[in-house]
Amino acid sequence: MAEAERIIGTPDTPDATGGGKERPDSEGTPAGEPGNGPAAAPEASGTGEPEATAGRPRGRRRIAVLFAVAAFAYALDLISKMIVVAKLEHHPPIEIVGDWLKFEAIRNAGAAFGFGEAFTVIFTMIAAAVIVVIARLARKLYSLPWAIALGLLLGGALGNLTDRIFRAPGVFEGAVVDFIAPKHFAVFNLADSAIVCGGILIVLLSFRGLDPDGTVHKD
Repeated sequence: MAEAERIIGTPDTPDATGGGKERPDSEGTPAGEPGNGPAAAPEASGTGEPEATAGRPRGRRRIAVLFAVAAFAYALDLISKMIVVAKLEHHPPIEIVGDWLKFEAIRNAGAAFGFGEAFTVIFTMIAAAVIVVIARLARKLYSLPWAIALGLLLGGALGNLTDRIFRAPGVFEGAVVDFIAPKHFAVFNLADSAIVCGGILIVLLSFRGLDPDGTVHKD
């Protein structure tokens, strides 16, 4: 887990020297510039406890976005699979765009897009590990785009993990319900789509130098 956090790059606290990163303060001016002066100490409340800094509420809002996106992606995937199992399984495929796009119920014991059917338990463990890593990263999250990206990953991982746990043939060996069947491509589901979209967004954010904690690399 710690290695995954290190690779993604979410330090607990900003570097004392800046480390080639810049993070705006609450007024939109980069901290540490000449003339800004030292950061003001937090005011004490009537109980003698320091009041919450501006970063904490902002971090909580980003966490709320992460879990809202994850809940939406998970609910959409779960509802779509319930409909597919009830209405489409053991029935002929439904053509959406001729032969180019069909809805066809498939039980997939492998990874996304049908790969690695002999390693169902391993993929289940990987999905669970991804969920744990994202939950740990959430406490350091100050970037809205990263919150959306991680929310998509979390929702997709939860969607497929639910199938692994609760569907036949058994716990941690369940087959995932896939139903989106483009021509000349593997059959997949909405959880797979959420995972892919989240992964693409993370790659784009990394190329732009934006870290989950809101800092920006100046490479």
